[in-house]
Amino acid sequence: MNKIITNVDSVIAERVTSIDFFRGFTMFILIIENTHLIRLFRSVEGSSILQFISTQFSHQRWEGIHFWDLIQPAFMFIVGVAIPFAVANRKRKGDSDSRILHHAFKRSFILLLLGWWLYCIGPGEIVFRFQNVLAQLSVTYLVAFLIMKKSIRFQLIVSLAILLFIDLAYRYFPVAGFTNPWVDGQNLGAWFNTLLQPESNGAGWATLNFVSTTAHTIWGVLCGILLMSDRPAIKKIKILVIAGISALIVGYALHWLDVTPIIKKIATSSFVLASGGYVILALALSYWLMDVKKLFPRFSKAFIIVGMNCIFIYMFNALGGSGILHEIFTPFTTTFFSWAGDFTVGLIQGSAVYISLWYLCYWLYEKRLFIKI
Repeated sequence: MNKIITNVDSVIAERVTSIDFFRGFTMFILIIENTHLIRLFRSVEGSSILQFISTQFSHQRWEGIHFWDLIQPAFMFIVGVAIPFAVANRKRKGDSDSRILHHAFKRSFILLLLGWWLYCIGPGEIVFRFQNVLAQLSVTYLVAFLIMKKSIRFQLIVSLAILLFIDLAYRYFPVAGFTNPWVDGQNLGAWFNTLLQPESNGAGWATLNFVSTTAHTIWGVLCGILLMSDRPAIKKIKILVIAGISALIVGYALHWLDVTPIIKKIATSSFVLASGGYVILALALSYWLMDVKKLFPRFSKAFIIVGMNCIFIYMFNALGGSGILHEIFTPFTTTFFSWAGDFTVGLIQGSAVYISLWYLCYWLYEKRLFIKI
């Protein structure tokens, strides 16, 4: 009888194209923010299509989900999916348990350091902010790694217990001024923000999101273990689809029944469930297209190239690399295309930046240079 593998130490991981594709596609979407293309679409009045696109590529102001709200969950999830494969490959190369554990702690620390450091660059002084994906991932990655060898049931229970804990914590947090769980600036997440930044009012993105979004990375690990198992591909897809739909139903039910609203900025339990459902279904689709049907190999490679240097492209954007590319292209686009209007100039310039970002990843790929931690 086919069983889901729970001991990744004994497995030689085969390459799963859909994982590389999923990671690359997520990063490819993420870098569009700094091309200014979405800002350009938003500036066009009278076009319902462009307005819809620009809306979906912006975060929901408070309650609800836009497409853009799924990017961070997708990245944290796919990191989890890759963990069992990475551990199995390290085992195959002869790494001991202690060495793998040391690497996990080291990676977690570097992610935290990079995520924190990015917030210090703009102000030019040390500030304590940890809301970005790298800082959040440093915690979720480590927790998911540490419980990976436990049973599937144990990991699932831990993920759901985390969501229950944070939901109750938001509801019953006892500090005056922060007792409105679903009101921006008046909840547990806001209070925790003020501990790190006393000069702020705590509103907006909550640093405490690393608690609830740990579930995304744990679920990623579970899906990775499933993909490594000897189950037939169609059964793997069925399990992923059932899991994804179940998470969506529960997440939206909590929202529609006014139990817990879907709020990305404080990563409510309903948001984590709904967004987790979407990304699990996206993985199922990717697995079916790329690994089962083996469709679009050239198309998938374009995204895989980006995914293989995801840390580089993330840091390049965060450190202003896209801005430099804009400055490089501005003289040429304004000189040669100003006759076509501002929209055309912006479209060509944004597209040129986008292509250049991809080409940087391609160049590194061709040179076999991969930035990893």
